[in-house]
Amino acid sequence: MSTARLDLLGLPLDPVTMDGAVAWVRDRLGEGGQVVTLNPEIVVLARTNPALARAIREAEMVTPDGVGVLWAVRRLYGRELPERVTGVDLTVRLFEELGGELRVFFLGGRPGVAERAATAARERYGIEVAGYAHGYFDEETPVVEQVRASGANLLLAGLGPRQEVFLHRHKDRLGGAVGMGVGGTLDVLAGEARRAPAWARRLRVEWLLRVGLDPKRWPRAGRLVRFAWWVEREARHLPRQKT
Repeated sequence: MSTARLDLLGLPLDPVTMDGAVAWVRDRLGEGGQVVTLNPEIVVLARTNPALARAIREAEMVTPDGVGVLWAVRRLYGRELPERVTGVDLTVRLFEELGGELRVFFLGGRPGVAERAATAARERYGIEVAGYAHGYFDEETPVVEQVRASGANLLLAGLGPRQEVFLHRHKDRLGGAVGMGVGGTLDVLAGEARRAPAWARRLRVEWLLRVGLDPKRWPRAGRLVRFAWWVEREARHLPRQKT
């Protein structure tokens, strides 16, 4: 990756485009590595979770996921990043462009979700399904061994807040699979959840629509406010160190 990393509130950020991220994953298939799609909520959670912060700092690629991250880079660096590289969008682009080159393990969701996501992805994009497992497990070692034995070259982990730490802890034991934390992407692929309408994604208000329509997500709005406050505080205190 030729583009220099940025520092976003103490965490790394690779200012990659979607094409660049796809190319990076393609080059790492069979060699391993971790992809984190960084959004404001993860930044806030990392402040009080040392294991999460370490996982992000040691990830091989950290992409800008969310308009809040694009705004923060503009505010702190005076720099416009060209686009978001979200977990769901990167997953779909990888499926579309690499297709049969991918041997994918689907990990996460309620029982049955990963299997339905895998079936849908195979039928639509022609990927090879290495295996699948739900996200309701306590013992990690058997799951890691299952991924390793499957021969997967891409692991999609939809494990919520623990996905980054899980991938970081085990990335050297995954048999060369690139590990990506993809949040609710498996639910989308399985038809369990719908993405926001195209107009909302185009206007970059997808997050606002999701939070506004789902009361369970309202506490997340507080994290977005905290993130914005931290960015503004840093912009005020360190204006001359940013270019």
